[in-house]
Order: sequence, then structure tokens, then C-alpha cells
Amino acid sequence: MSDNRQSLSDLASLTANAPATAAPAAAAEGEAPAAAPVAPSAPLRQQEIDALGRAYATGRRKDAVARVWVKPGTGKITVNGRDQEIYFARPTLRLVINQPFGVTDRVGQYDVVCTVKGGGLSGQAGAVKHGIAQALSKYEPALRSAVKAEGFLTRDSRVVERKKYGRAKARRSFQFSKR
Repeated sequence: MSDNRQSLSDLASLTANAPATAAPAAAAEGEAPAAAPVAPSAPLRQQEIDALGRAYATGRRKDAVARVWVKPGTGKITVNGRDQEIYFARPTLRLVINQPFGVTDRVGQYDVVCTVKGGGLSGQAGAVKHGIAQALSKYEPALRSAVKAEGFLTRDSRVVERKKYGRAKARRSFQFSKR
């Protein structure tokens, strides 16, 4: 529920310009009421691209942070100056990175350049996926609903629990010795 506060002059201008008052008058005269205005099918958000024609986004997962630039191209993905097959050697990590393109049916249509820091390879792949999804929705705002429905725009907030004092790890105790 939104909290829209309006003054009386705002309400008066709304009622004076409202076509809803004309429709009952037309119906009373025997004419067919006018069709309700149709909401535009254009996306509510604007396309956000830089001077080089790229969309930028930041992706995060665990301790990894990825800066991602997306532009139309042949589908080449470059991570820290290296090809994705070299940087992410495991096929599952490459599958994770390409998920946003598969959901939006844009496989091989965009080039991705990203730099990633922190965390391990799994967290970095998740950060790149998050960044690609964000950048895709900025380049093509119509794709936002498809990417959001899959949950790719939501940052996965799960991180490693910190170690506590008097314990071996976060929850693991030292081995108990009876004697």
C-alpha cells in the first residue's frame, strides 16, 4: 500500500480531468461507454548503457564481487582477461554463468567482459551470474521479468559463519577428553 499524500487542489484537478465522469454521462444518453485506457506494453525502466554501448552491473556472491559489462556480440565471455573455459575449468561453473542467457533465449548474442575479485571459484561464478543477469536487465529492460522470476537478480546472502572463540570452527567444539 503506497502512502500518496495529495492536497485538495490536486484532487480537484484529477476530478476535472478524469474521463470516468464522462463515461457514465455517455451511458445515460444511450451511447456505448469508451474503452478503458490500455496500459502501455513498454517496460517501466529505461535502458542504461554507457558511451561504448555496454551495460554495466555489479554481481556479488559470498566474498566474491564481479564487475560485468555486457554488449551485443558473438557470445564471448572474458573473465579477468582470460576466456571462460580457461578461468572456469569446471563445466558446472560455466553452466552457472550461462544460465541468464538460457532463460532469456539470448545464447550467443552478447559479449561479456568481467573482472572478479575475492572468494573462491564457486562464489566467483555466482557473482558473475548475478552481474550478467543485472546487466542484461539494464540492457534490455523487457527481459527483467524473466530473469527476476528465476531469482537471478536477488543476491544470495548466504555467507560463511564466523569462527567463535573457544571453538574449533563456527560451531564445532574441540574434542572432549575425559582424562
